[in-house]
Amino acid sequence: MEGPTAHHSAPHWTPSKVAMAIVTALAIIGVALLLVRMVSFLLLVFAAIVLGVVFDAITRVICRHTPMGRGICLTFAVLLLLGVFAGAFYLFGAQLAAQFDMIRDAIPGAIARVEDLLDSLGLGETVRNALEQGREQISGIFSQAGVYVLTMGSTLTNLVLVVAGAVFLAANPDLYRRGLLKLIPKAAEPTAAKALDDVGMGLNGWMKGQIVSSIVVALLSWIGLELLGVPSAAGLGVMAGLLDVIPMLGPVIAGFPAVLLAFTVSPMTALWTLLLYLLVQQLQGNVLQPMIQKQAVNIPPAILLFAVLAAGMLFGFLGVLLASPLTITAFVLVQRIYIKTLLGKDVQIGPEDA
Repeated sequence: MEGPTAHHSAPHWTPSKVAMAIVTALAIIGVALLLVRMVSFLLLVFAAIVLGVVFDAITRVICRHTPMGRGICLTFAVLLLLGVFAGAFYLFGAQLAAQFDMIRDAIPGAIARVEDLLDSLGLGETVRNALEQGREQISGIFSQAGVYVLTMGSTLTNLVLVVAGAVFLAANPDLYRRGLLKLIPKAAEPTAAKALDDVGMGLNGWMKGQIVSSIVVALLSWIGLELLGVPSAAGLGVMAGLLDVIPMLGPVIAGFPAVLLAFTVSPMTALWTLLLYLLVQQLQGNVLQPMIQKQAVNIPPAILLFAVLAAGMLFGFLGVLLASPLTITAFVLVQRIYIKTLLGKDVQIGPEDA
């Protein structure tokens, strides 16, 4: 009988396979390093996408109520949004500038009053030293205003590029959507299309809710500070409305200069100001933020808070500013692509998930 035939299999790692694995690994590392180097550019692109969603939403409203074509409606949408900002600067610019100057001049004196109060309470030298360091840092920040002015050129250039990119994206969003889908394998194209729709719906809902939230926070802060007699109530109210874009942390950051300025009136006024901002923060966290999530996507508050911290650590101020739309985008993509498609689990992705 013939003995068992010996089977000689080819080695698994041939030189060509090893070379291909090395090239693939180097390509992945190269792309990763390129993305890291281009993170600022990618954030600007994402900012243009978010602003494009805003332009597109306004354009759709105008087209729905007028017989004009999309191009004319988009022009009106851009002019309307830019006109709102220009009108705000024209009507309140000088007043707000004077009030922000008052904030700058009053903060060192306010810190001095805090130190006096701490002395009367018998608190330690460590706290007073920390306040002294804070006063020096704030004074140093404002003394370097000229340096900040020099950086305004690049900031304005980036802003112009973001606006221009947003206009191009809003002019024909389907063109860029189709182009992106062409890069996706055909088997995954339906899921990718649904994911893009989910992201657009989430960003659109976030924008609508955020506009209402910012206006409410600005008005409540303005009115409350006026009633308390805090200086620069209008400037502080506008600051609170703008910082409301930063979830969870925005009202806290906005309340710090308000409490300091309230100390220039009296410690009791500072206490009432602190209570006012705590009330506004509770309203923002328990009423306005759930309203935004209901319009966009229901993100757990802890995830949103950690996302803001992570975006700030990784990308700086621009990351914090874009933390909400970035988190909404990532959250929606994880739900649609990973949980619903790959895992096959039923999950509601948006307020009207189909």
